[in-house]
Amino acid sequence: MRDQTIRWGIIGCGAVTEKKSGPAYQKTPGFELAAVMRRDAVKAADYAARHGVPRHFSDADALIGDAGIDAVYIATPPDTHRHYALKVAAAGKPCCIEKPMAPGYADCMAICEAFEQRGLPLFVAYYRRSLPRFAHVRQWLQQGRIGTPRHVHWQLNRTPSPLDLSGSYQWRTDAAIAAGGYFDDLASHGLDLFTHFFGEVVEAAGSSLNQQGLYSAHDAVTASWLYRSGVTGSGNWNFGSFERADRVEIVGSRGKIAFSVFEERPLLLTTAAGVEEVQIDHPENIQLYHVGNMREHLAGGVQHPSSGRTAAHTSWMLDRILGKIAG
Repeated sequence: MRDQTIRWGIIGCGAVTEKKSGPAYQKTPGFELAAVMRRDAVKAADYAARHGVPRHFSDADALIGDAGIDAVYIATPPDTHRHYALKVAAAGKPCCIEKPMAPGYADCMAICEAFEQRGLPLFVAYYRRSLPRFAHVRQWLQQGRIGTPRHVHWQLNRTPSPLDLSGSYQWRTDAAIAAGGYFDDLASHGLDLFTHFFGEVVEAAGSSLNQQGLYSAHDAVTASWLYRSGVTGSGNWNFGSFERADRVEIVGSRGKIAFSVFEERPLLLTTAAGVEEVQIDHPENIQLYHVGNMREHLAGGVQHPSSGRTAAHTSWMLDRILGKIAG
């Protein structure tokens, strides 16, 4: 795939593909967004017309098996990721899957093994690993700007949304799809990013419950974990708080780094020399660098930072924190 234009098809052209990801496939040299699929044929046609995509489908199997599609991006809710991914692997095509990779670690491993058995590239849309903002944090760590990293802590609070309060259904808070609710959907981003910084997690445990009773998934989670490198971690995520908060602090032997996972606040490096502040904005389409790195990988260049295996490790951590996998 070094010199060819890779024609992508999207399964599930919903909200995440409108701005965050879909246009990135169109803006990346060597990629083409050739087709989209949605079960609602009218909505699939509308998406294709608005985004200038030449073809649209209402049948996922038809898109996966089409000779004009070289690779597939799965952007459906997590409970369908394994179903579609195994079909893509059987068709012999590279794949990118939205995060979280699947509702549980076992499904993630089944997906990984299917692609590995066929020697096929598998990516997962943990795009923060590719963003310049977080690459700068990683560079600070690698340069030893805070000495030896000791501990990372993340506090994420959200107020209940009008949709939460209305009692209307959404898959993100359906325990059958995401047992941890917003924890699965949002906390997975940061936990995956921290693993990119510090390496493999060897221990993880937590407590979780539903405090509000607004939906079936858990809405309050606390956790602690340990990296093989010796760095410790802790976190608290609450989705029924009176105010929003998104604060990460990495403490080292000679300084600390503070930043937000979701908010575009300045990165702060504090050492004995003082405080260094850096502002790095996200691109218009936040998955642009992630998609660009997929192109480099498929062309035989750099290894993509978010693979099936790294994403499966994040899902293992989520399952351990939620008590779905015993220690």
